[in-house]
Amino acid sequence: MSTPVSTSISRYLRTSGPVFGVIILFVFLALAYFAPAVFEGRELFQQDVAGASGNASDVYRYMESSGEFSYWTNSLFGGMPMYQIAPSYPSVGIIRGIQDVLTLQWPFCLLPGYSWLLFAMLGGFYLFMRALRVDRIPSVLGAIMWTFSSYFIILITAGHIWKLMTLAFIPPTIAGIIHSYRGRYLLGGAMTALFAALQILSNHVQMSYYFAFLIVFIILGYFVEAVREKKFRPFIFASLVTLFSGLIALGINSSNLYHTYEYGLETTRGGSELTPLPSADGQKQVEAANAKGLDKEYITAWSYGKAETFTLLVPNLYGGASEYLGNDPEAIESVPAEFKEIIGGMNHYWGDQPFTAGPVYVGAFVLFLFVLGVIKVQGPLKWTLLGGTIFSIALAWGHNMMWLSDLFIDHVPLYNKFRTVSSILVVAEFTIPALAVLALVQFVREPKTFLEDKVALYVSLGLTLLPCLVLWLIPQSILALMSGQEQEMFRQAMGRSQLPVTAIMASLKEVRAGIVSADALRSAVIIVLSLVPCFLYAQGKLKKVPLFALLGLITLADLWLVDKRYLHDDLFIPKESVEAQARPVTAVDKAIAQDTDPHYRVMNLAVNSFNDATTSANHRSVGGYHAAKLRRYQDLIERQLAQQNPEVYNMLDTRYFIFADKDRGLMYQRNPDAFGPAWFVDDIHWVASADEEMAGLDSTALRQTALVDKRFSSELQGYKAATNSLVSTDSLSAPSGQASVKLLTYTPSMAKYQVTTDEPRLLVFSEIYYPHGWHLTLDGKQELPIVRANYVLRAAYIPQGTHELTMTFDPASIHRTELIAEISTGLLVLLLVASALLPLIRRGRKQAEPDSVHN
Repeated sequence: MSTPVSTSISRYLRTSGPVFGVIILFVFLALAYFAPAVFEGRELFQQDVAGASGNASDVYRYMESSGEFSYWTNSLFGGMPMYQIAPSYPSVGIIRGIQDVLTLQWPFCLLPGYSWLLFAMLGGFYLFMRALRVDRIPSVLGAIMWTFSSYFIILITAGHIWKLMTLAFIPPTIAGIIHSYRGRYLLGGAMTALFAALQILSNHVQMSYYFAFLIVFIILGYFVEAVREKKFRPFIFASLVTLFSGLIALGINSSNLYHTYEYGLETTRGGSELTPLPSADGQKQVEAANAKGLDKEYITAWSYGKAETFTLLVPNLYGGASEYLGNDPEAIESVPAEFKEIIGGMNHYWGDQPFTAGPVYVGAFVLFLFVLGVIKVQGPLKWTLLGGTIFSIALAWGHNMMWLSDLFIDHVPLYNKFRTVSSILVVAEFTIPALAVLALVQFVREPKTFLEDKVALYVSLGLTLLPCLVLWLIPQSILALMSGQEQEMFRQAMGRSQLPVTAIMASLKEVRAGIVSADALRSAVIIVLSLVPCFLYAQGKLKKVPLFALLGLITLADLWLVDKRYLHDDLFIPKESVEAQARPVTAVDKAIAQDTDPHYRVMNLAVNSFNDATTSANHRSVGGYHAAKLRRYQDLIERQLAQQNPEVYNMLDTRYFIFADKDRGLMYQRNPDAFGPAWFVDDIHWVASADEEMAGLDSTALRQTALVDKRFSSELQGYKAATNSLVSTDSLSAPSGQASVKLLTYTPSMAKYQVTTDEPRLLVFSEIYYPHGWHLTLDGKQELPIVRANYVLRAAYIPQGTHELTMTFDPASIHRTELIAEISTGLLVLLLVASALLPLIRRGRKQAEPDSVHN
């Protein structure tokens, strides 16, 4: 006779066994994709990660030596906050720990490398499907459709890891919202708060912003349902739960969110005070004056072409990724020998975007099911998913549907803060597999109804299989097969070149037609292969589980093989090689490093100076790489540094210039005129506008005169310019003459100076001005106001005498937001505990009731 304990264990195994089975399957898939590299310790060299790999190197070295984290770095662009480089706040320790447990990285790292990201993607979409009350097996199929959609794998190749982390936690966030609106308030609230906090923590606001539109669509769908059924109270309560959960998630991330917002006001996304420069043709402006966002042309530079949208069905419709055709020997195999070198140098991609790492492909059969679902699936969720898909595609067209882009850029809050509008297709990559699974589930439930609905079947085939067949047979009749830029290039070459331009164009088109034709046939085969088990099931010759298994294998193989075009094992190299490529140390770097002065900066002219962070890995760089530079520093780059103004380089204490000599290789030159870490000026030239201040940099002797905006006059009230020349500004020299400066200590977020002046003077620091968080203390007692000088630097009015100045970066806002974050984390923990314990308490009460009645 079984005991109550054995009965409980048996029940637990029956209910938990399938869950563990799903987890094991997801672990296997995540590891298998990266095998064997993941087991051999090889790593991926990612261009974007390499480009930024040197950022904040000074902060990491300081943390290793002192154990303290700095929120300011001097390694790039002369200095900037760490808020968008590597945000790290003490309050997020608990939520990061939860993330590590959920992604099997703690207490044991079961998923090394990037395999944990695929596991998170699979698990998150599975939870979303289960929230829709979809059975386990089709939920697993949906998770595969979502995770292995090509764009997500391409994100790993490109190094956009934060973006993928954010996307991984979006489906379970939506799952929590659905649970709430279906009456499971405690579970829904806990899930929404947890996964919303995790996605915000992943720090890619653009992805969260895009999916916020879809969440609004979902809530509107439930509102319509509430109106129809006249059930307003559950809707209002669920909305309040969702709001409360969202506030908890925002509170947990309040430090990062607030400082991202605050920093954003000072960056290129916050607009410039300068009058725009005219473009070369004089007809348009290259900057948006006083705009509170990015330039429209910049926002929409990466716009998906309207016809390019069919890469959802045929991945190589526009050639796939930007690379040389010569890297694809099979594609140019039939090219005449005399054209092979020319054709091999042409782009594999000929779409509407400047360049791309690969297409957005959701799976041919997945798209077929989606179309079928649009026709057959009923209920408000169908319309939400369809609306989200259309919305996503239309906005991804960017400048190809500029009236819509103008509407959102001009009138929708925050939309103008983000670039690369084509990335909003991530919403379609979510909605398409979701509706596809719902269609498949309904087909499994009533297969004969689907077969009898000839219109639905023919429309679905007509919008998916038929285009594949047409593109397979006559791609040259449908597509241009050349980009607009290429067409213009060939047009200009007509009659000017000795080469047979027409024959080369024909050969190029033939090569690309072959690429399209092969992929179109592939997609057609995938659809037909997937339909075979469906028809067998409808005729009663195949059971439900084998049907899902076959469709899962075909879909996985389809997506997997396309993904491997862009992220395959050959890209993984030894860890040492990745480090050498990402953070190279040259003989020049070693020579400059012999200079032990803690302050000087380096300008590397041998690289793309303002889009490369390799210099930052070894030196305090005048250049660097980051997508959100301080706006004033970007102005300085465009108006002064790019024009090689020596006085501006000197005020930035640029002591070394690295350059490439065609005969002698990499060289460097020491600049003896660099001003040093700080200097007293004889006079102030007051300016009334940003334009005047920038123009003043062209002609002012900045060692003697500082340019200061009149807005800072109150901070410098009582200032009297010195009339004598200054003697010493060297960072290591002793006080001499009327004024001197000596740098005593220099770390990323703190500097100490010893200064001597015979009368009150203005001291200019070779440090980038940032209005939030810097403090200057005189002799450890009195705080002095910091003003902006020379458009980008800090300055302060120093009283007569010998003093010790301490400059620290310690924003008071961090302490306030950290308190909010800690309170919010406590609420989340309580919510999670309650959601876990309450079902157990209820189950225990139900089990106890029969015993009490019996007694």
